[in-house]
Amino acid sequence: MTQTPFKVVQVVYELRAGDSGGDVIEKVTQEKPAEFLLGAGKLIDEFEKQVSDLKEGENFEFQIDSDNAYGQVKEEAKVDLPITAFQIDGKIPEDLLQPGKILPMKDQQGNPLYGRVVEVQDEKVKMDFNHPLAGIDLYFKGEVISTRKPTKNEIENKKIEGEDEEKGENKEESSQ
Repeated sequence: MTQTPFKVVQVVYELRAGDSGGDVIEKVTQEKPAEFLLGAGKLIDEFEKQVSDLKEGENFEFQIDSDNAYGQVKEEAKVDLPITAFQIDGKIPEDLLQPGKILPMKDQQGNPLYGRVVEVQDEKVKMDFNHPLAGIDLYFKGEVISTRKPTKNEIENKKIEGEDEEKGENKEESSQ
């Protein structure tokens, strides 16, 4: 991968599954445009490549196949965990293990990851740790609202200033 020069872009877009006729996955509007730090390595490489040379007011429309987005669904990322792994103070909270619910967890090395509850049985919970968009081709159509050079601080920290405070959390970019 060629390193994209650092640049802050604000975009509005519609993300669809597959192609221009696919189901809408996400719609980002003028009221709350998405802001990304290109070159920080937090976005899909192909997304960065497609928008990096665009200027304010330019439109974009492109498709990213699943292999170049979040990859294919990996069966080994679907696992059964003992139900006891979800106990807090010896009990499992009532609303915790709901099919479809995304739970923050950690792998064996302590790295954070998210898993979706697939099925709850008496002794085990089937979890899916694939990215929710794994196996899906992505179709983006949108416009660059603004661009600017990042501050030295943004480059050093590889995030846009105020990003954590604005979202109210310490979260890596969701378009990852």
